[in-house]
Amino acid sequence: MASINVGRVVAGGLVAGVVANAIDFVTNTYILASDMAAWAPTRNLDPAAMNSGPVAATWMVVDVIFGLLVVSTYAAMRPRFGAGPKTAMLAGLTLWIAVTVVLFGFTQMGVFSLGLFVKGSIAALINALAASVAGAAVYKEEATAPGASYARA
Repeated sequence: MASINVGRVVAGGLVAGVVANAIDFVTNTYILASDMAAWAPTRNLDPAAMNSGPVAATWMVVDVIFGLLVVSTYAAMRPRFGAGPKTAMLAGLTLWIAVTVVLFGFTQMGVFSLGLFVKGSIAALINALAASVAGAAVYKEEATAPGASYARA
């Protein structure tokens, strides 16, 4: 069994992060902007602060971390499920479900409206699938040296 290629996880994670950032930009600027602007004052949040540079930079970093996590998940799943976009989408779906379940809990607490949750979750699903496929396309396993063997404990 080949080991996880950490360098390729980082490279794929960065690619996935860039894809996630691009999709988030479109989603938050055009698709969810009016919903977020209407929702923010109901939670005593300043819409201008939500769109500030430091907040945008934070979410850019979050997307890169998500990219690293999704490609790491893909690399871990790949030996069992095989290489390719199907496994990449399964990795993205796995992380999307984990995050969406938590956000649904917040929705039930009244933090988000159901409409905002549903729209955001659909956008996040598209984002997770696209980012995972893009990041996985960069990932390749390390080649084992000829004649090398791994001892199991």
